[in-house]
Amino acid sequence: QVQLVESGGGLVQAGGSLRLSCAASGIIFSINGMGWYRQAPGKQRELVAAITTGGSTNYADSVKGRFTISRDNAKNTMYLQMNSLKPEDTAVYYCNTAPAYYPAYWGQGTQVTVSS
Repeated sequence: QVQLVESGGGLVQAGGSLRLSCAASGIIFSINGMGWYRQAPGKQRELVAAITTGGSTNYADSVKGRFTISRDNAKNTMYLQMNSLKPEDTAVYYCNTAPAYYPAYWGQGTQVTVSS
């Protein structure tokens, strides 16, 4: 059974930083492209950052230059370093495979709230 567990969210002031973690189990992590998604209130879930098995990365324009995605295959863990946070980054953040996700893999997510 695949389990993806997100952690590291919290409340931060605009301009601050947070580091999210995604711990994976039940999946051969190293052979999957992975991504961070977010869903703000009243909005659709969107892919904000993705990393391939080889380590190539892609970012949504809204986070480019501020967020950095990384992975540690030995630890079956993926990270999202978020700097220069803005109120519009407020959302629940999830991890899943990317660019295509598996609906059954969605976890509880981790809440990120950025105050102005």
